[in-house]
Amino acid sequence: MRGRRILVAAVSAMALAVPAAVAGTMAVAGSATATPYCGITWGSLPKTASGMTTAPVTNVRAGKQTCADRLVIDLRGPVKGYNVRYVSQIIADGSGAVIPVRGGAKLQIAVNAPAYDINTGALTYNPANPNELVNVTGWTTFRQVVWAGTFEGYTSLGLGVRAQLPFQVFTLAGPGSGSRLVIDVANRW
Repeated sequence: MRGRRILVAAVSAMALAVPAAVAGTMAVAGSATATPYCGITWGSLPKTASGMTTAPVTNVRAGKQTCADRLVIDLRGPVKGYNVRYVSQIIADGSGAVIPVRGGAKLQIAVNAPAYDINTGALTYNPANPNELVNVTGWTTFRQVVWAGTFEGYTSLGLGVRAQLPFQVFTLAGPGSGSRLVIDVANRW
């Protein structure tokens, strides 16, 4: 009889221990973070690279990706530096004037490169409409791309986006001897 009580007590203790172990596992699983949207881990802090180039800006274009909207700035040579950050206002180079931009958040993009030939002063990029560099009507994230100018070897743009979302900045070589500065802004967090 005594052996039977010990066995019943041992089985009862195991029955209580198993749910506690499962509950502990569930608590750990429940505290795990969710998988990031499209695997994006970029964040929204400023992205910068030092260095200057005399390779001029030649074009600005945009494209839609699966998880982000993309802005591309073409240069006639290597990209060496940039500064991309969220700001409260887009400021024009040289004049300091505030440029109105649609969207819930604004990215100021400065390329450490001129948009003119440094030998002749001739413009290498002269937008037809400085208030609409690229038509982004109806896009997921982008709201407006504006020209903020080129001054003393720097070229600036403003990018209006839906909200302050994660973004990444990187450079690509080509085509030919040119290069591209790429800014991707995620469609959501």
